[in-house]
Amino acid sequence: MNLNPENLGVPLRDDGQGVLRVAGTRVSLDTLIGAFHRGATPEEIAQDYSTLKLADVYATIAYYLQNRLEVDAYLREQQRRGQEIQQRMEAAFDPVGIRERLLARRKETA
Repeated sequence: MNLNPENLGVPLRDDGQGVLRVAGTRVSLDTLIGAFHRGATPEEIAQDYSTLKLADVYATIAYYLQNRLEVDAYLREQQRRGQEIQQRMEAAFDPVGIRERLLARRKETA
């Protein structure tokens, strides 16, 4: 994937693990664009994520709108990676019956 928003002055940085985050925050591009897709305004997004500057939200959304194909491809890849990680975790740690096991453990220690 060849997204390089830093060269354009867009406040996005790769966190070293392939995730683009708004510079100076832990807020991912996925999170910000997801909120935008759900109909949140830039002001609402900045209010919901107090570490975000309103100007950075606008700049990130503008970058997305100008590079929709590339960013959408990045977002699909992030979703695919997330699903892959979830499948590996579920294979390693059976989620079926987790609530019952936790409640039983609580009773043992009480």
